[in-house]
Amino acid sequence: MHRVVISGIGVEIPEASITNEELVASFNAWVDRENERRQGSGEELLQRSDADFIYHASGIKTRHVIERDGILDPARMVPRLPARPDEALSLQAEFGIASARRALSHAALDAAQIDLVICSSSHLQRPYPAIAIEMQQAMGTRGAGFDMGLGCSSAAAALHVAVNLVRAGAHRRVLVVVPEIITGHLNFRDRQTHFIFGDAAAAMIVEAVADGETRAGRFEVVDTRLWTQLSSNIRTNLGYLTRTAQEDPYMVDMQGNMIKQVGNKVFKDVTVAGHRFIVDFLAEHGQTPDDIRRFWLHQANARMNAMILKLSFGREVGHDRAPMVLDRLGNTAGAGAVIALQENHADMKAGDYGLLCAFGAGYSIGGALLRMM
Repeated sequence: MHRVVISGIGVEIPEASITNEELVASFNAWVDRENERRQGSGEELLQRSDADFIYHASGIKTRHVIERDGILDPARMVPRLPARPDEALSLQAEFGIASARRALSHAALDAAQIDLVICSSSHLQRPYPAIAIEMQQAMGTRGAGFDMGLGCSSAAAALHVAVNLVRAGAHRRVLVVVPEIITGHLNFRDRQTHFIFGDAAAAMIVEAVADGETRAGRFEVVDTRLWTQLSSNIRTNLGYLTRTAQEDPYMVDMQGNMIKQVGNKVFKDVTVAGHRFIVDFLAEHGQTPDDIRRFWLHQANARMNAMILKLSFGREVGHDRAPMVLDRLGNTAGAGAVIALQENHADMKAGDYGLLCAFGAGYSIGGALLRMM
């Protein structure tokens, strides 16, 4: 069994951003117009949104998006992402490759030294050919590639797979890419979810090292773990069979099948499950939260993360122990915890432990116990 390290990390964040105030202005303009129609038909009126409510409920102030055009138009409320011909590089592959190249540079590796690409995302652009194979072709990596996903735990799940493939000797170096273009799938007319998500891509290189070999400033992977339990409190029903349930299969009901969640139930369930997962996982290695120098948690909700940590530590902990990037990026699904890791590890010393932990739809939780080399 081989020792395994994360030798490279790369992040790509789109330049364009949208503030809470901009998002709320667009949403409320649509609500006002929709309520005029509903008053005439006797339907229940919709509630307006509020920038202060968004920050209080989530900790989010702004989010970066791959394309602003269309999102803030009350008549559209969907980004304009033009279709590309089959022979052109897809948008999701292009986005993922940008982060992958940064990870390769960080690891001082060439693409040809990678023998497996895993593209793991909460929302894949298409089912086939795999986005990972497209990235393999464009970058010139060897071996194979495949796609997978586990909601907002997608990066942690792919890391679990990659680490165990490398540990067992099935692959030498695996490139995990997590391109999250969530704004293309988001229902910007749903008050429960319209403010939550942003776009970002992250990548990690997982490789084997020889016994006794050190990689200063890199993380050795001590262990990884996954946990799942069925829940429909975070759900999307948009899939290949959606049209078969429609009266007119060529006029699919998009809005009713996009991302939806029961926010209060998700908060409660995931807080309890996340705390239990962290404490139990660390206990397997004879550790407690106090033994961990830094926690890179899923960037979904600042209040939820604070509660998970308070339950786990028995006290409140601050940004230094558990850094947040959520306030400026929004929930970037699988990419969020990796971004927090990439931005907040340079000050760690050799021997320090860190825990990357993500949780999301499924429910699903994934964790990786890391030790600075």
